[in-house]
Amino acid sequence: MTPQAAAPLGTLASASTEALSASGALAQADERHVEREVQIRMAQAVSDAIETRTALVAEAGTGVGKTFAYLVPTLLSGARALVSTATKSLQDQLFLRDIPRLRDALKLPVDVALLKGRSSYLCLHRMKQARHSATLPDRWAVRTLAKVEQWSQTTASGDLAEMDGLDERSSVIPLVTSTRDNCLGSECADFRACHVVRARREAMAADVVVVNHHLFFADMALRDTGVAELLPSVEVAVFDEAHQLPEAGVQFLGTTLSTAQALDFARDLLAVGLQQARGLAKWQELSAAVEKAARELRLAAAGPLRDLRGTLKLRWDERGGREDFLAALAALGQAADAAGEGLDTVSELSPDFVKLAERAAALASLAERFTKDAAAGRVRWIDVSPHQARLVESPLDIREALAEQMGSGGKAWIFTSATLGEDDSLRWFTEQAGLEGARTLRVGSPFDYAAHARLYIPAGFPKPNEGAHPAAVATLASRFARTLGGRTFVLTTTLRALQAIAEKLRAEFETGGDGIRVLQQGELPKRQLMQLFLAEPRSVLVGSQSFWEGIDVPGDALQCVLIDKLPFPPPNDPLVEARVKRLEAEGRNAFADYFVAEAAVSLKQGAGRLIRSETDRGLLVVCDPRMAGMNYGRRLREALPPMTRVANEAEAQAWLEALAAEALPF
Repeated sequence: MTPQAAAPLGTLASASTEALSASGALAQADERHVEREVQIRMAQAVSDAIETRTALVAEAGTGVGKTFAYLVPTLLSGARALVSTATKSLQDQLFLRDIPRLRDALKLPVDVALLKGRSSYLCLHRMKQARHSATLPDRWAVRTLAKVEQWSQTTASGDLAEMDGLDERSSVIPLVTSTRDNCLGSECADFRACHVVRARREAMAADVVVVNHHLFFADMALRDTGVAELLPSVEVAVFDEAHQLPEAGVQFLGTTLSTAQALDFARDLLAVGLQQARGLAKWQELSAAVEKAARELRLAAAGPLRDLRGTLKLRWDERGGREDFLAALAALGQAADAAGEGLDTVSELSPDFVKLAERAAALASLAERFTKDAAAGRVRWIDVSPHQARLVESPLDIREALAEQMGSGGKAWIFTSATLGEDDSLRWFTEQAGLEGARTLRVGSPFDYAAHARLYIPAGFPKPNEGAHPAAVATLASRFARTLGGRTFVLTTTLRALQAIAEKLRAEFETGGDGIRVLQQGELPKRQLMQLFLAEPRSVLVGSQSFWEGIDVPGDALQCVLIDKLPFPPPNDPLVEARVKRLEAEGRNAFADYFVAEAAVSLKQGAGRLIRSETDRGLLVVCDPRMAGMNYGRRLREALPPMTRVANEAEAQAWLEALAAEALPF
């Protein structure tokens, strides 16, 4: 086959249709390729957006093949493209699997680059510092650092994802990666070999660059990730998993002061001071003062709270006006100022000291900022966890930020996900993103949900706010899991419910001698939990928010998903409160327009874990009587794929028994 030339404008839709057809390039390259009418429809809409340089918001149900639906016209167009997705693992999937497969099938000479944030790349300078600073917390960290050093001799990209067995929670990662604060830039002795610089250079030269949403918005806030230099030359910007854009944007467009940030500064101050200017300043005293102030700020932020599990979000007014909190902020600012004065005396000795002085000034400035009122149109809150406190000031949405990026014109903007709303206007997403004027498209899943999936809403079930609810969820889950021999997910809306349900499940299985293992979020890294679930079919996985999406378990390995209660946003969350106030000020119904809309989207995401291929079959259980009894329940049921509803547990069990009888043995 002769190489296909990039399709000229006006013929892109037909070229994409041909490539995705039963006799097209993809089918010729892979006999498993199946022509899908819904995929072609989406590809044509993407083609039109690229040709006209306009915006498209496209919701594509599970099984549509949305990745190829946007990649095929993007690659065929010959346009320079930026593709952003939700996570680093999805980036790797696009870069290592999907784009190379299409590039080969379409026979297009496309250069592709992968660009991640600083924390994904090994910093050679920081690695050397870690070896000599003697600040490694334990022998495990010493071993991990040795592995990193060995790997550093062979890696070309410096991407830590290449390292087998490196736990993403490892305490060594912050020691061997850089941040905007501590990067020395061109002053660094290892600048020529810098993996971050190389990745950005490759991105600037590539035809297609794969990034993630966090990187995109972090660059908008900090102009530090390489996207700002890249974006002006891009002709097509695609955002996959776009339903995560609003929260990713809010997270990175805000201003944050964290005690972890202060402790990192104190650690680096001590290490560099003793290593490069011992005796020239009181490094231990200066570092200890910053560390003490950071720990006091965390204690003041926690207040009377003890034995925290996970992260708790507090309203600003719960702590912001208290004397001990304001005193802790002032002490942190003073300690940072004192450190800055000490650093100024040695700034000529090394670029490390110049960068540390900049970090000290930034820390003092942030501490002062949070003693003053929040900027107009922004909301403040405090995240408190067992080990740190984060002070956050954030916009309520991404409308202004995205409008600023899109304002320059001359680009096609594609936003796509399996879940972007519950109506044809996709209002849930378009309103948050300021895209009310964009063209919208909804293409449903080709899967036969009515034949392959059942929905069960238990009658007479305890209400979600009743103490008996978690135990009732666990007991019901245990009965279904026994029928299937495992093969079950339980998705919870809170970490507290997760703990209670997991404990009750273990007790149920131990009493019954069922030999079914309970895998609980938090006990192991997410990837390891999923590997165990797939390797041990006689298991039940209990997970909270991070397991509601991005989990793909096709086939018989997962045939029952239970959702403990409707995933309404927490009403006392400061960001939720601010959004509700804004809606009410506009005369709108906040419950209908916000709470139910958010629950519908989250519910679709959770339910989407069940059916992942044309042959998958399973049972979805929503353990919340409001789904059946309240007037908004119908709206939520209609937001789900068209599963056949069963009337009672006997019918649900009969369905599972049929599935268990036909399931492939592992």
